[in-house]
Amino acid sequence: MSVKKDYASRVDKDATWLKKRGKYHFGFKKHHVTDDEGLVLGVHTTTVSKNEVSNVDEVLDTVNIELPEDIPLKGDKGYQSKKNAAILKKRKLKNHILKKAVKNKPLTKWEKRFNKLIGKTRFKVERTFGGIKSWFKGGIARYRGIEKMHTQNLMEAMCYNLYRSLGIIMLNSQK
Repeated sequence: MSVKKDYASRVDKDATWLKKRGKYHFGFKKHHVTDDEGLVLGVHTTTVSKNEVSNVDEVLDTVNIELPEDIPLKGDKGYQSKKNAAILKKRKLKNHILKKAVKNKPLTKWEKRFNKLIGKTRFKVERTFGGIKSWFKGGIARYRGIEKMHTQNLMEAMCYNLYRSLGIIMLNSQK
């Protein structure tokens, strides 16, 4: 006998639940690949319950250009794993993913310093998320279904790139 959970018609059946820091979240996650200036090069949308560790390849595959060799790939601690380090090595990218402590093994002095150095330039990626959220209300799901949410995330990224491009061009022309 199979048990099937029935949802109200207004509930998105593609979305999933996640408990993070004691709070429950329902919906989807967006993953961005950005350049040095914070412009979005690729977007990948997953359900909220899918762990970042398991989808670095899919996120990098969203970039339509060939990434140059030996460029640093910066990411938060959620992307840190031996598997992802191997993926970056195979793609000939430098691993600048923040280090994370594991159970009974705190970060070494070098790892703390590494995280601090990476954090000084990683703000550009975080600024991208913040800009999309504040300028385009990017934290709000306007559609049901992962395909439609991915389209929303792509449109937000395109609008962000257009909005930021003029300022970047002006800043670079003054140098």
